[in-house]
Amino acid sequence: MTRIGFAYNQKPNSPTEISSRSSGASSSSLSNASPDSSLSGADEFAEWDSAETIAAVENALSPYGEVVRLEATADFPEKLRDARPDIVFNIAEGLGGPNRESHIPAICEFLGVPYTGSDPFTLTLCLDKARAKESLAFNRVATPKFVVIRTPAQIGRAMDRLKYPVFVKPIHEGSSKGITEANYCQTPTDLMARAESLLSEYDQPVIAEEFLPGAEFTCGVLGNGEKARVLPLVAINFDALPENSLPIYGFEAKWIWDVPENPLQIFECPAKIDAPLQRSIERVTLDAYHVTGCRDWARIDVRIDSAGVPNIIEINPLPGILPNPEENSCLPKAARAAGIGYDELIQSCLLAAAERYGLALARRHSPVAA
Repeated sequence: MTRIGFAYNQKPNSPTEISSRSSGASSSSLSNASPDSSLSGADEFAEWDSAETIAAVENALSPYGEVVRLEATADFPEKLRDARPDIVFNIAEGLGGPNRESHIPAICEFLGVPYTGSDPFTLTLCLDKARAKESLAFNRVATPKFVVIRTPAQIGRAMDRLKYPVFVKPIHEGSSKGITEANYCQTPTDLMARAESLLSEYDQPVIAEEFLPGAEFTCGVLGNGEKARVLPLVAINFDALPENSLPIYGFEAKWIWDVPENPLQIFECPAKIDAPLQRSIERVTLDAYHVTGCRDWARIDVRIDSAGVPNIIEINPLPGILPNPEENSCLPKAARAAGIGYDELIQSCLLAAAERYGLALARRHSPVAA
């Protein structure tokens, strides 16, 4: 029987769990918001997955073999050696540091174990917003003009080189960590204050980029090579945000205002746009997917500039996959619009990876009904 290792990080529910699960990670990487921040600590484990998501993924994988849970704690290498899986299904975000998303795939490669998703290089590249944008720009894939700020002394360089408004964000974070309305800067004074604050709060460089005024979309991709396809586009409906909010899908919108008991009607899928714009968005999405080396699946954020040209904002090779439709997880939403259920979405990633490795996975039974 095929053994499927399942690598993940589970959101902690108590201080004891936080201590045990984060063993081996630096304190600065796991607790990096300042005490006076209005969102202090709120986004600390935003990238990790809930028990509900972990159970749903395990259930979806079960028709293809025995699923062995391998929580990505400090003893993951030992657990992986002991489990001896035929393939690892990876959604682990890692414990800390700018290369955290690459840790589990790198261990799998070191031990010769096949795994799903992008390789360590791509995961590290895409988690570094500046390096990813450099790669896109070199390959002539449209992305907003930007400047990297590593110290307060470098803020002046960004103030002089960019057109306002400007948006700033930590360079090594995902799941909208550190991305709030306060990051929208209309003047050099705004940029100076917010960049200094982010440098202090997140203890990492900050990227400042020209803010694009057009519509925003998030685009799911499944598959590899010529088989890679863009799922129905998800348009962001900023009119659904609270009154006087900025047109930004950041931490407040994703984790505070949009909750299952009162979901925002913030997404339109499939996006109601004309065919030429849709084709243009799909083309730049696939260009970004291939240029950065994404594999099996990804979610890519696109925004339209003042000339109507789609630009790549961010690339997410470890996309969010919340199973509950009311939680507005974009990749599952796009898959549903394409007629792909949650279990099939998870299985498509597994099968795409198995095909890359030349592994034949036989389906044994249907997933257990939720």
